[in-house]
Amino acid sequence: MKLLTPITLLLLKLIAHEKHVMSFTISTATKQFTSLKSSENDTSSNGSTDYLNGLETEWQRDEDTNDDNENSDEDNIGTSYSSEYLDDLKTDWDADDAKDDESLTQDEMSLLINKEDYINTLQSLLITASSTDRGQFASTEQKAAMEELITKLESSSFTSSATISNPTESSFILGTWELLYSSTQLFRSSPFFMAGRAVCQTQEEAERYDWFCDMHRAALAISEIGKVRQIISSNRMISEFEVSVGSVPFISDFTPFRYSGGLPFTINGAIVSSADITSVDDGHAWELFMDTVEIKGSNVPLLRRVLDQGLKLQSRSLGSFLESNVPSYSNPKPVFRTTFLNDKIRISRDQDGKVFVYGKVSENTEPTDYKGVDADLGLLGLLEGLNDNFLKFSI
Repeated sequence: MKLLTPITLLLLKLIAHEKHVMSFTISTATKQFTSLKSSENDTSSNGSTDYLNGLETEWQRDEDTNDDNENSDEDNIGTSYSSEYLDDLKTDWDADDAKDDESLTQDEMSLLINKEDYINTLQSLLITASSTDRGQFASTEQKAAMEELITKLESSSFTSSATISNPTESSFILGTWELLYSSTQLFRSSPFFMAGRAVCQTQEEAERYDWFCDMHRAALAISEIGKVRQIISSNRMISEFEVSVGSVPFISDFTPFRYSGGLPFTINGAIVSSADITSVDDGHAWELFMDTVEIKGSNVPLLRRVLDQGLKLQSRSLGSFLESNVPSYSNPKPVFRTTFLNDKIRISRDQDGKVFVYGKVSENTEPTDYKGVDADLGLLGLLEGLNDNFLKFSI
């Protein structure tokens, strides 16, 4: 009996230890599914989501049963060793460890790993997009790596719960989207520049247009690009391209002082272009019909008044006039394809395959209201800063 008692206790400890490990595997897998599903914010209510919900319920029920059994054993033999082991194990567990869990079917494991792969891919994409300022300063190698990540997201290797079919017909696509990354000049997110490309009839003309866009950006190198948005409603796309430029870049041109710097006054504004959108290709693309271009939120005093009175470039009317008088001309209607969509991320490509990655910031489908922008060239802000930091006058 003296020998039997230690052996019996040892066996009980081993049994309890194995139950702890199995319970932890189930618990961790459940947490992985719960975390991944919440990160998707239930992007669709398809069969995959219902399947996951049912799976989690079943796993949670098994976990509760195991917990009851463990508590009974723990009252007799203690839990110190098992708790320490589980604490170490939690830090090292990942999807690869789950492969050893016999409770998971092949389909369940594939779903879990695909979800984890999707999150890792998206994280890598967003890090590079941020570090290269939306792709403006991306090297050739970084652009190639981004194309690989984006192609992976667009592929069918991920489960249907990661993306939405028929994206341009989905309500998820409605709202305000900010440009996170582009493989080309950021302003080509505008339907105006897409329409300009659609006018080109040959590959040679398309290459010339690419060169023109690159030179256009180089000529405006002293300007700083701010927010670039697309606001999508059921039948309308509004593109907002915010930009600022130094209004007095070199004061030595205007004063006797030999100083090559500028003054902290900027010209700000947003170039806003609008187009009608029609879903085509079974809900995978839009056909764009360019309408108007205008400047909103200018902080140039006299110009602001003229612009706010409704001065616009009537692109569609101009195109109709050309159609009536130039036999070979027709109003361009470029196709803008959406290759990936969920409730947070949208990937779109123009007719040449140039890629644009957008992040959804709100459900709002109304254009930005720029009426609150002061038309003062930033002078009021400069004076307030001088007062707050040096003069300290109370107003």
